[in-house]
Amino acid sequence: MAPLAGIFALQGAAPEGDRSARARLVIALLAVLLVAVAAFSVATGASDASLRGVAAAWFGGEEGVLSARDRLIIYEIRLPRVVLGMLIGAALAVSGALMQGLFRNPLADPGIVGVSAGAGLGAITVIVLGGTALGPFVALFGIYALPLAAFAGGLATTLLLYRVATRRGQTSIATMLLAGIALAALSGALSGILVYVADDGQLRDLTFWGLGSLGGATWSKIWAAGPVILAAFIAVPFLARGLDALALGEASARHLGIPVQRMKNVAILSVAAATGAAVAVSGGIGFVGIVVPHLLRLVIGPGHRHLLPASALLGASLLLLADAVSRTIVAPAELPIGIVTAVFGAPFFLWVLLRRRGILDL
Repeated sequence: MAPLAGIFALQGAAPEGDRSARARLVIALLAVLLVAVAAFSVATGASDASLRGVAAAWFGGEEGVLSARDRLIIYEIRLPRVVLGMLIGAALAVSGALMQGLFRNPLADPGIVGVSAGAGLGAITVIVLGGTALGPFVALFGIYALPLAAFAGGLATTLLLYRVATRRGQTSIATMLLAGIALAALSGALSGILVYVADDGQLRDLTFWGLGSLGGATWSKIWAAGPVILAAFIAVPFLARGLDALALGEASARHLGIPVQRMKNVAILSVAAATGAAVAVSGGIGFVGIVVPHLLRLVIGPGHRHLLPASALLGASLLLLADAVSRTIVAPAELPIGIVTAVFGAPFFLWVLLRRRGILDL
């Protein structure tokens, strides 16, 4: 019955328990939530600029409402931080949803299975060696050198993970998790070697960067990472039907006319590009990719046509909320955002494991 229901869903039928109407409502509510959270983030901080003052300056043309200092803070610090946070949150959440669809289990996540560690290795390599051995590479690509290196590291890790964990069209959950741990450990070891040879200035940058932060958000970083993330998002709508079919198995997906191998290649490239660009500009921010898609599946179901856009919206909102916590909980200092997401995400991951312990006890 499950394959039959899946075929009906792919053909556009409305089987019993269809959640399309609920999913559309949830997506609309998430869009409203994102706008509200973004407005709150822009107008909240150490500056005296209020939400009313920001809105008046934006929509009412009242330049005098904000002082020159407040305008500088809004347009050069807060606004880039909010835009970058939305891009990174959406990238990590969508990457998690894609990986879970590709591996056909809800435990896949770029951070947990080592993809983020591989992307981090690529970024650390450019940070430490960009002025020496990789000087020509940095000179050639400029501001895009860091996201491109992180993309290459994330892509290599994703390809290795898929090759190791998948056998005869079937992906082993235990193998995937163990392979991810091994790849993350290897990436961490190589990153440690680079950190060992880094100078004092690079060490300070790498320490804070490794914990994850939006504190260094600038428009130049958005121009460097944004196009890569948006390019990955362009392919996402075309993957939804294929990922739904893949849930029935690769053979069934092929019978339904899905070009499985091409779809998998596009999904892997999209995950590597989005995760790599996000890691390059924000450092290690974990658990967004596993928490967001899993929560949404409980509400709107597993259909990727709605799950992917909903993941982008909720991921962006959650990361902005986590950033607000990181900026205020130890004010005037700033807590790395990766710590905040780990505090809330790690218990959630344990809960998912406990729910699936019958499958994981191999």
